[in-house]
Amino acid sequence: MSDSSEPVCPFLDPTAAAMHAEAAELRAQGPAVLVELPGSIKAWSVTRHSVIQALTLDPRVSRDFRRHWPGIGEVPDGWVLGSVAFQDSLVNRYGEEHRQARGRIAPTFLPRRVKLMRPQVQATADRLVAALGALEPGEQADLRGALARPLTMTVICDLFGVPEEMREALGALIDQVLDSSLEEEVAFAAQTELYVRLGELAVYKRANPAADLTSDLLLSDRPGEQPLAEHELVGTLFTMIAAGFETAVNLIASAALEMLTHPEQLARLRAGAIDWTDVIEETLRLEGPVMYVPLRYALEDIDLGEGVLIAKGDPIMVGFAAAGRDPQEHPDRPDEFDPARADKGHLAFGHGPHFCVGAPLARLEAEIALSTLFEQLPELALAEPGQWPARLPSLIVNGPESVDVVPRPRTGTA
Repeated sequence: MSDSSEPVCPFLDPTAAAMHAEAAELRAQGPAVLVELPGSIKAWSVTRHSVIQALTLDPRVSRDFRRHWPGIGEVPDGWVLGSVAFQDSLVNRYGEEHRQARGRIAPTFLPRRVKLMRPQVQATADRLVAALGALEPGEQADLRGALARPLTMTVICDLFGVPEEMREALGALIDQVLDSSLEEEVAFAAQTELYVRLGELAVYKRANPAADLTSDLLLSDRPGEQPLAEHELVGTLFTMIAAGFETAVNLIASAALEMLTHPEQLARLRAGAIDWTDVIEETLRLEGPVMYVPLRYALEDIDLGEGVLIAKGDPIMVGFAAAGRDPQEHPDRPDEFDPARADKGHLAFGHGPHFCVGAPLARLEAEIALSTLFEQLPELALAEPGQWPARLPSLIVNGPESVDVVPRPRTGTA
């Protein structure tokens, strides 16, 4: 991909200000399009539903950057996508290594186990929604910061035994390293500090083991299984804590925004014509909480047809949040929010061996957060109707930066 005769590649906007429009343009150009990423790294962007499905199931595609990305030496220090691309955890393993690493975590997130978390999630949602309801009439709040983020952060930090005093700083750093618009120096500093904080968590849990997932990773008692090495432990903690709240926080914020922007859908829900599962799945289709998860790599040449050949060693960016808007998959108004549509198929949680283990938990958190919010605050309204909030400046995660609302309008207002 370094041939000087290559045509100029489109540049993926690191601020993701018009993510869906950009994805639609790329989708129209072919099954994969060579693009330039921040840091002058070139990769294939894939935004078609069928091609994403095929590549995520293809054994000729790997996420193991050490074994399968010959161009890794060209990556600058502090690369803004490096926090995800270079995670030393299950997400960047291949084949049997991936299956073994996933097996350490996946059982905790099985649907039957997630159901047992409902009382804890509900209690946290009740507390946060009650605080919103206690605001003075006309006082504004941000649903992302006041409900979605603290709910999901509390749940995942409780699961991993993160002490209260570490949570806010850890969450802020995770938010920062997912910002793909940062300068390399800032990104490098944030990535470095994040791993220092995660190392401190590991030290704390070694000294204070308890009934939590971090302690389980440190003190594995499964036959033949060794405790994770320090670098693997820190990488796994980042993977699970970041994915455990960033995905759900964006799902909750986007769904709430869609319902407040579409009062006719809220009326249909209250009339029983649709339910919260419909709303959640349609939000996942329309506004998948994760866009690109860098990176995947071709183990050999892959011919996608239409004159597109991904060469061995080439990196691939899979646009999961673009799949649900593919008109080939959803020809009926793919860019419109309609929870009543019969087919709400999406790839928001990935596909194939790397399908998100936390999907059942994210769905549970969203259902509880949204139902509690709209049932307890029936007068909830957007603070600035008709004004769409800014998007997160990230090629990795997708959602609104804020959802400003008035939980209790002043008397006489709608």
